[in-house]
Amino acid sequence: MPDPATYRPRPGEIPVEPGVYRFRDPHGRVIYVGKAKSLRARLSNYFQDLSALHPRTMAMVTTAASVEWTVVATEVEALQLEYSWIKEFDPRFNVKYRDDKSYPYLAVTMGEEVPRVQVMRGAKRKGTRYFGPYTHAWAIRETVDLLLRVFPVRTCSTGVYKRAGQVGRPCLLGYIDKCSAPCVGKIDAEEHRALAQDFCDFMAGNTQKFVRRTEREMKAAAAEMDYERAARLRDDLGALTKALEKSAVVLPDATDADVFAIADDELEAAVQVFHVRGGRVRGQRGWVSEKVEDVDTPQLVEQLLLQVYGGETGEGVPREVLVPELPATVEADVEDWLSELRGSRVDLRVPQRGDKRALMETVQRNATQALALHKTRRGGDLTTRSQALQELQEALGLDEAPLRIECYDVSHTQETNVVASMVVFEDGLPKKADYRRFAVRGEEGGVDDTRAMREVLLRRFRRVRADDARDQPPGATRDERITEGEDGTEVETSGAVGGEVLAGIDPDTGRPRRFAYTPQLVVVDGGQPQVEAAARALADAGVVDVALCGLAKRLEEVWLPGEAHPVVLPRTSPGLFLLQRVRDEAHRFAITYHRSKRSKAMTTSALDGVPGLGQARKTALLRHFGSVKKLRAATAEEVAAVPGMGPRTARAVVEALAGGAPESSAPAVNTATGELLD
Repeated sequence: MPDPATYRPRPGEIPVEPGVYRFRDPHGRVIYVGKAKSLRARLSNYFQDLSALHPRTMAMVTTAASVEWTVVATEVEALQLEYSWIKEFDPRFNVKYRDDKSYPYLAVTMGEEVPRVQVMRGAKRKGTRYFGPYTHAWAIRETVDLLLRVFPVRTCSTGVYKRAGQVGRPCLLGYIDKCSAPCVGKIDAEEHRALAQDFCDFMAGNTQKFVRRTEREMKAAAAEMDYERAARLRDDLGALTKALEKSAVVLPDATDADVFAIADDELEAAVQVFHVRGGRVRGQRGWVSEKVEDVDTPQLVEQLLLQVYGGETGEGVPREVLVPELPATVEADVEDWLSELRGSRVDLRVPQRGDKRALMETVQRNATQALALHKTRRGGDLTTRSQALQELQEALGLDEAPLRIECYDVSHTQETNVVASMVVFEDGLPKKADYRRFAVRGEEGGVDDTRAMREVLLRRFRRVRADDARDQPPGATRDERITEGEDGTEVETSGAVGGEVLAGIDPDTGRPRRFAYTPQLVVVDGGQPQVEAAARALADAGVVDVALCGLAKRLEEVWLPGEAHPVVLPRTSPGLFLLQRVRDEAHRFAITYHRSKRSKAMTTSALDGVPGLGQARKTALLRHFGSVKKLRAATAEEVAAVPGMGPRTARAVVEALAGGAPESSAPAVNTATGELLD
């Protein structure tokens, strides 16, 4: 018996949103289609102990070989999409609906003198308005039960209606105000027909006028202090709001369209397409492809349409093609080409509003989720991570796989608020506890990218050397390997302290130190200049047993120190993908710190940095003197007279303000908010 654990999705891969899922057998045939309010919760039930499953469910999961899912916005969309795919795939383990007559509709018999709302199956009748179809009759009854509060239309059968008229007493629904009781003359036939027409208009999508009317009547009742009626209208408004949830998957009848959506980043693009035929989703396709060239979304759309429809005949091209952006070339040319393939006019456009726009958003969610799932599987797979580390070892000529990788990036705005980041990946996965950030001080004579990179690496690896020296017990001898450097000098390449002290562990506390362990590979964000600056920093710090490389963003080439030409890894290489993940994470971490520091710098005060002067004392000084300008003119004795200020702090304030820049005639402006500052 096949084991469902062989195709069980990994934890965290399944989204928690509502959606529809499909089980396939080893031949790719769909054997079961289901829907769920939460895909993760529902699918987890199928992969429990087989003995706890229903026999039919156990037979299904042991027959299947894979499971896939589609995310939608609401449960109603999931219900409609489930119906569409049951009709499309005819799964063997689903309840069979052989034809459209099996599906229930919400029907309003407008052809009768007193229209009736009911669930109907079978052939459609003349003079009856139909809404649906629905997969389950209970979905219709829930909607009708909500709307009968606002539109109390007759729902009883012909026999019950006639019997109530004979005895002069309405049924239960008439007594609880869910039927207007035309059977006993509470309203006449014309008024009841108008009520049924309003019901049909609401179901057809003309909803806002009824919502506004109910709100207006509710406010009027409250103004007249008729609070009981206002409360009923409030409940009616809630019923209308709840019933407004409608499907964005099913488009108007006879709509034939292909709806495309693209989710991409700098390296890959995920494409999803929903094939809509006769107003219903008849199929779904998806791809994740490498972006070999630097292309934008219009260019991706152009290439996508050429590949999808290049070999199609007239029947394969729908009347409408909906895309997120128009192609890079003139869209009329693509339209003419598609029209020629189809043999009739094809409309290529971007949906802006309505049901088609809502369906486009649903397809976009699926594309985004597909790209995220692809990256999660690629980055989280143990085999792929091992292959990536092995590729880096071979490409960079390392003695061993770089199990610990540190990446550095510098972020600034025109050499102001310069910061840097250090991120750590161990075994191909981020180790956020070891992330560090640096405020660049300009110790190397400047704050451009190369000097900032050099300063950060010197600070980091000088600390490593200091920790190593502190770890050495008194009288211990180091196991040193001495090699000859390029200039003929002896260079210490490695050392250990007899195995007594673990690297990166504080011997006093037993906890990891600030920078933990020395990496096997250092990656810098940048090209040859950044790599050379980093190499000089490592050499000055006495570090010669750590590999170094740089990843340039323009062409994603890998630079090594002392090399005139970069190493170019294949675009599909797991090693390149790992380097890109490390570089992007370092960039994200650096720019987050830079933005925080820049925001604080925009609202600095001349009193910042005065020893012993906290926020409470700053507030007291400004409240007493009114402005920094008046405070600057005060003496130390006047400052000390402010409550909470001592003579020492007062002298520090006066000295700090005396050494500050002179007041400008123009007011200072906070560039973040635009407000004037004293």
